[in-house]
Amino acid sequence: MGSLAAFPRGASKQCLSGNKHIDESSVEALFKSQQSHLNYFFHHIDHSQTLAFTRALLETAGTVFFTGVGKSGFVAHKISQTLVSLGVRSAFLSPVDALHGDLGILTDRDVLVLLSKSGATEELHRLVPCARAKGALLIALTSEEGNALAAKCDMSVHLPLQRELCPFNLAPVTSTAIQMVFGDTVAIALMEARNLTKEEYAANHPAGKIGKSLIFKVKDLMKKEDELPICRESDLIMDQLVELTSKGCGCLLVIDDGYSLIGTFTDGDLRRTLRASGEAIFKLTVGEMCNRKPRIIGPEAMAVDAMKKMEAPPSPVQFLPVINDQNMLIGIVTLHGLVSSGL
Repeated sequence: MGSLAAFPRGASKQCLSGNKHIDESSVEALFKSQQSHLNYFFHHIDHSQTLAFTRALLETAGTVFFTGVGKSGFVAHKISQTLVSLGVRSAFLSPVDALHGDLGILTDRDVLVLLSKSGATEELHRLVPCARAKGALLIALTSEEGNALAAKCDMSVHLPLQRELCPFNLAPVTSTAIQMVFGDTVAIALMEARNLTKEEYAANHPAGKIGKSLIFKVKDLMKKEDELPICRESDLIMDQLVELTSKGCGCLLVIDDGYSLIGTFTDGDLRRTLRASGEAIFKLTVGEMCNRKPRIIGPEAMAVDAMKKMEAPPSPVQFLPVINDQNMLIGIVTLHGLVSSGL
């Protein structure tokens, strides 16, 4: 029992034998080495090749397809998805599936970008003549000088690689990082060249926080009609407790006969009035105690701006009445509603 207790729960004897060891200095050394390898890429990349590549993608009338095998295939897929998110027609084409029917999607209007560290990937070499027969523009992204794949393609970009971080110079960790950096940087170059606006970017990301902040307006998220906790200024406070508490807004919206907003009365106002007035609260009207200068907002305002307005000094509020151009109450937007929407 004593010998078992000496081992931490979940630990093996092998892990505690001293054969496996890593310390902070060794981790730091690895990161510095990787930084050095990446700096080699940045210092030696041929920007004229990069420009030609970017222009080829920008000017294509069809789809930009990316292909690769193994880790390069994962990077190819990721770069393609980045372009799609920026509004560029792009897709990943598996080299194996392409040779078994998927090549039917390729046309003479398209670009096919082939990623390979060595340029010796057999599946890509088999794909090249088939893709060329379809009339697509073929571009190789490789890291070894004078490789066969680059020679077979219409265009090539050399991605300078000093060495892999792997001590055996084998595991593709630096080469894939270089591929990713290159592809994503070119994607942003395309984004700028196409003058993509924030609104267009947001339209491609409607479910994300970025998209919601650029797309959603107050009118999209506000409560309206029967959801509004409305009352008249002549109504007794105690007669409106159900309306105050049942609509989930934490307030009453005080309006006149023309539906113009007179003021607001919150559950906080109720507590303060009760402390100050005691039993006299039974005779007080909402109009006597309401805030006649509440913060308001219009329906066309961006929802994210409504949130900023709620949080603005001198003190935050939990809701904003929504008023139209005729100064009529048409809704209410709450902080809870905005947060629940994902903003």
